[in-house]
Formats: sequence, structure tokens, C-alpha cells
Amino acid sequence: MSGKINLVLTILLVGCGLSLVNAQYQARHLFIELERAQQQARQLDIEWAQLQLDQSTLGKHARIEEIARRDLNMTQLTAARTQYLTPEPSK
Repeated sequence: MSGKINLVLTILLVGCGLSLVNAQYQARHLFIELERAQQQARQLDIEWAQLQLDQSTLGKHARIEEIARRDLNMTQLTAARTQYLTPEPSK
């Protein structure tokens, strides 16, 4: 009788040991995935900050005006070139 109890307890002990090893493996695997995700999040934060800086630089009035002059050959409007339209008097 005592041999059967020892066999059952041994099998139970081996099963618990294997279960512990499996749980530790899964925990390590999940920890590695978490570290990768956190690293990717940090990288995306850096890229987001860079994109915001680029957007603010590209949208500045002086840059737009410079591109308009250089690429589109636009000039600033002067009072001499301004035409005023007045409605005709109604009859």
C-alpha cells in the first residue's frame, strides 16, 4: 500500500515540477515580449516627436513664403498692383 502512495506522490511531484518549469518558461517569454513592446513604444515616441518638429518647421509662414517666391515665382502684393472692384449703381 505504501508503495502505491509513494508512486502517486512521485508522479504528482514530477507533474508539479513540470508545471513549474512550463510556467517559468511562459513568464520569461512574456517578459521578453513586454520588453520588445516597450522598446518599440519608446522608438515610436521618438519618431512622433520628430514628426511634430518637422510639421511645425514645414508649416512656418517664412518657409511657405520662401517656397512661393522660389518655386512659384510669386511676388508680394503692392498697393500699386491692387485693383479694387466697386459694384455698379443699381438703376
